[in-house]
Amino acid sequence: MKLTGYELADPHQLDATFAALADPTRRAILTRLAAGEATVRELAAPFSMSQPAISKHLKVLERAGLISRGRQAQRRPCRLRAEPLRVATDWLANYRDFWEESYQRLDQLLGEVQRQQAAEIERPGGNHE
Repeated sequence: MKLTGYELADPHQLDATFAALADPTRRAILTRLAAGEATVRELAAPFSMSQPAISKHLKVLERAGLISRGRQAQRRPCRLRAEPLRVATDWLANYRDFWEESYQRLDQLLGEVQRQQAAEIERPGGNHE
């Protein structure tokens, strides 16, 4: 299993990524940005909150490295930066592997118990109910 020895280049980056993803508004913003860049006004449109409130969410996402803001004349479009999400996905994959291995061991154990029970029932003089 890969859990032991798994090291992150910057463990604080993973903390910032998960902290940013903890809020449903920020997750929705990332989902929108996955479709392409957008301005603060465009990002604020589907939410019942002010642009300053959306801007606060964007600052959290930007500090976490999940978005970047460009400059195009008077516009500052936001863009998704997916690399921190890949790092988080890789980290989570270790735990997926852990659980898959645990379930495989459990399946093997249950299979062995079932084989033993079937053998006891088929044995002459076995417990026939």
